[in-house]
Amino acid sequence: MFATSPAESVHALDHSALADPSITFWTARDADGALLGCGALRALAGANGGGADAAGAGGEIKSMRTGAAARGRGVATLLLATILEKARSRGYDAVWLETGAEDYFAAARRLYARSGFVECGPFGAYAEDHHSVFMTLDLRDP
Repeated sequence: MFATSPAESVHALDHSALADPSITFWTARDADGALLGCGALRALAGANGGGADAAGAGGEIKSMRTGAAARGRGVATLLLATILEKARSRGYDAVWLETGAEDYFAAARRLYARSGFVECGPFGAYAEDHHSVFMTLDLRDP
């Protein structure tokens, strides 16, 4: 992330943040246990990631990564499907995410768009940032 985006535009979670109880974290590994990719879902209260007084509840997809050797093998698709299944099972109305605007993140943006995500404005504590693309998926839609 730091190789492709300025530090103030990197919103990846560090190890301590991933241990927060509001975060569910998944890894994908090969038969030998080698890490292929990872992703997380953070619980958000309220619509658009707003406060607890806002209507609805949802989640934020965080820390989606696929190792270079695993790209093009469906790892990210599987991780995203797993995360969305968990979000639906929790009764979330929607999920949101922030990804990079640089060319390096084009494949990720295509994956999210193929999965039904649409661009939206900043949510939660995020601010407008030309290095970021914000996306959402309404889970109430069939």
